[in-house]
Amino acid sequence: MKKELNNNLINPNWAKHGYIQVYTGNGKGKTTASLGLAMRALGRSWKVLIIMFTKGGNDYGELNSFRNLSKEISDNLTIIQAGMDRIVYEGNKSIEDAAEISRGWEIAKKAIKNDEYNLIILDEANIAIDLGFIDINEVVDVLKSKPQEMEIVLTGRNAKKEIINIAHLVSEIKPVKHYWDTGVVARKGIEY
Repeated sequence: MKKELNNNLINPNWAKHGYIQVYTGNGKGKTTASLGLAMRALGRSWKVLIIMFTKGGNDYGELNSFRNLSKEISDNLTIIQAGMDRIVYEGNKSIEDAAEISRGWEIAKKAIKNDEYNLIILDEANIAIDLGFIDINEVVDVLKSKPQEMEIVLTGRNAKKEIINIAHLVSEIKPVKHYWDTGVVARKGIEY
């Protein structure tokens, strides 16, 4: 008996299909995982867009590394910072944060609609959604209408169930033990 395919299932032509991935949870490593994926994709000559929501400034080791990639690789990479040079929480949100995140989201929507990249990483998008800077319903609509072969990754704590429901891969990173709990502060080269 031939099984009927459900349209909500993964496309059987998996090698050419792009999926929605989510890295969430309170543990360390969500951005790190997505940037490792970006390096892998760049190594295969994919066009990659990374939008860093809620992250501004230049004091990130990953930005230093990406700036020093060979021209052949860096020509396939676009990085957009869509945040102020500080950490954003519910209690310190500002109009400037909203404007930066909105600018980043507009770039993301255009890139998705125009099928400009093979891989788009929306770093800390879950935080931007959770803080109310990006409308969850709009994100779901955009993700559902993404080009079939485009891979999209969303990172950040507090992924909404609407995002988890439409994602094809969800990894929840849970803290088991962290040196921060003993008073160690963020270290260059490890945390940023």
